[in-house]
Amino acid sequence: MMDASKISGLSEEEAEARRRQGLVNGTEEIKTKTVGQIINGNLITPFNIVNTILAGLILMVGSYKNLLFMGVIFSNILIGTIQEIKAKKTIDRLKLIAAPKAHVLRGGVKQDLPVSELVLDDIMVLSSGNQVCADCVIADGECEVNEALITGEADLIVKKSGDRLLSGSFIGSGSCLAKVEHIGAENYAAKITKSAKYLKKPNSEIMTWINKIIKYTGFSIIPIGLMLFYKQVYISGQPFDRAVVSTVAALIGMIPEGLVLLTSVVLAVSVLRLARHKALVQDLYSIETLARVDTLCLDKTGTITEGTMQVDAVVPLCGISRQEVEDAVAAVMNAVNDDNPTSNALKALDRRPPAWKCTNTVAFSSARKWSGASFQEAGSFLVGAGEFVLKDDFEQIRPEVEKYSSRGQRVLLLAHSKHPLDGGEPPAGISPLALILLSDRIRKNAKKTLEYFSSQGVDLKVISGDNAVTVANIAKKAGLRRADSYIDATTLKTYEELKEASAGYSVFGRVTPQQKLDLIKALKERGHTVAMTGDGVNDVLALKESDCSIAMASGSDASKTVSQVVLLDSDFASMPRIVNEGRRSVNNLQRSASLFLVKAIFSAIIAVLFIFCSCDYPFQPIQFTLINAVTIGYPSFILALEPNRERIRGRFIVNVIKKALPGALTMALNIVLLVLLSGFLNFTQEQISTLAVIITGYTGLMTLFKVCMPFNLKHAALFSVMASAFIIALVFFQPFFAVVDLTLPMVLVLVPMVLAATSLMTVILHMIEKVIMKKIGN
Repeated sequence: MMDASKISGLSEEEAEARRRQGLVNGTEEIKTKTVGQIINGNLITPFNIVNTILAGLILMVGSYKNLLFMGVIFSNILIGTIQEIKAKKTIDRLKLIAAPKAHVLRGGVKQDLPVSELVLDDIMVLSSGNQVCADCVIADGECEVNEALITGEADLIVKKSGDRLLSGSFIGSGSCLAKVEHIGAENYAAKITKSAKYLKKPNSEIMTWINKIIKYTGFSIIPIGLMLFYKQVYISGQPFDRAVVSTVAALIGMIPEGLVLLTSVVLAVSVLRLARHKALVQDLYSIETLARVDTLCLDKTGTITEGTMQVDAVVPLCGISRQEVEDAVAAVMNAVNDDNPTSNALKALDRRPPAWKCTNTVAFSSARKWSGASFQEAGSFLVGAGEFVLKDDFEQIRPEVEKYSSRGQRVLLLAHSKHPLDGGEPPAGISPLALILLSDRIRKNAKKTLEYFSSQGVDLKVISGDNAVTVANIAKKAGLRRADSYIDATTLKTYEELKEASAGYSVFGRVTPQQKLDLIKALKERGHTVAMTGDGVNDVLALKESDCSIAMASGSDASKTVSQVVLLDSDFASMPRIVNEGRRSVNNLQRSASLFLVKAIFSAIIAVLFIFCSCDYPFQPIQFTLINAVTIGYPSFILALEPNRERIRGRFIVNVIKKALPGALTMALNIVLLVLLSGFLNFTQEQISTLAVIITGYTGLMTLFKVCMPFNLKHAALFSVMASAFIIALVFFQPFFAVVDLTLPMVLVLVPMVLAATSLMTVILHMIEKVIMKKIGN
């Protein structure tokens, strides 16, 4: 074994020489899309391709004013591209702050470098919670390694000098110096490490249904378009150019081209808003998932508490002085050299360790729950949880331990044995020496944050490796409801027992990393949408399994790597803001999406109807452009960015359909009634088209009015502006929008029809909505 004092690492000259030779790690971080990819992604979409083909048909017949719909398409592309580029730059900037660093020795000095700047033969300094970012060999020290990302097994593996560490694994406990053996693509787990943040697809209803809408629309456009064109030309005998224009109008109406853009823009704006509040969203759709969460699992340390501890008192259990206790603790801490809040609190006793010769050490692990060291002069000392140190003999001190635990203090046992440590099991002949009382510092805003989630109907569960009674008392101090409902996870022997306990308890103590994972699985199996917060390597498996994972920036590299959201200020109080932002996004997207589907459903219905109707299709592309802009386009973007903190209820597509279907059916019925009425009044095709535009636009505004409910001054202003814009466009730009002159006879017919359409709209809306809500519920 190499002497740690003689390990100085590469010199800067040696490191530079390796860089010139190309022996640099160059591990590619998972990055956002490039600017070119963003432009291509917004430019080349199924809807844009279809719209371009339709524009080509309009150009072919020379009806240039009907190309105005392409102006909307270009605007959509521009807005979407700009917003996504802004979000990309923000995420890239924040990722530089949150990105894991490699700790190396260069010329005997410890440095923090980006992982990509590691070179061959660098000496890495690894400690609990660090991710191994390149294959290496331990040069000095000892640690326990979690290779779950590589092998799928969560067990900690002891690694000593000369053993190999694989990239993608995490240090569970202990510390070591390791020499880099492979770099870049030569690393054993390069691909696994690269995909660590995206082990599973986001649980997003919005993404799923938007993709389905795109697919269904794409499949339906072609046959409907071909049949309608055939009917217009070969049955109705329309001129070719007019048939092309009306067919294009029908297909344009069926395309919800702004829906995809709207979703991207709303989520991108959410990322930018949260970035200003020190929250890095690494997955856009995790905002939606978190807004739907009904169960939030909290890791006590770093979430409810600050993650720091202090020693309150030392309670001797035999004839031993405080000085002797502190000497033993200082000796163990100096020998093991663990870097965790408990060890740091014990080191803060600032006691000089006695000059004992250490013969063996066992580092702390979350599974073992104790650390210890053997000394030639004094035997073995162990510091940790009494249940795990004494095992069956713990009963002799249980009353004393529980007395202090009931006060919310964490109780560690200092124990001694004359026998040396051998492996990860306590030696024989252990005798308790003293209890060490510690306490967590509770975050000042923890109570307010917990009260917020409770008031929102989110079930809170505190999960910790500490004593269950201690955790329950800390949770109670922090304001957790049902904090008295706690259980010691060591009593849960099977997965079935843990699954049953997941429903009945709010506080779980003495939880192992594997049990945290099983607890998340059990909650998901019960139909819950589960979020998990954590900051330690022992939280990694549970974070990956949860529907939405949130890590603290002050936590381990492991937790930040696998989490979808990273709180850069490590402040749990940011969580309500993230949830509210998710609710704003999802609720407003549901409202705005319903406007797009009103148009798409209505257009599909009348396109099919006019295939079998003797009348010609009543709309032109220019008319649909006006209706869409006034009743859908601009209003949807304004509504999508409004404040909205209502709790999310029901499924996305059900909520959207409930809002969209009544309006779409009413529009279609209005057109059917118009066609029937025109046969009695002998309206010309131009007059039918004019009335169709006015009635459809007016009905669209009424749908907008209903979507805006509950109505407020801002909505009133929006509705007034949109209605005024529609009227002004009709009156002053009649020829441009292919609307005939509004003569007195037309007005005399128009006013009663609009009033009838309004009344019909109101009645049908309420009737259909009541039927739908009764059938599929809220």
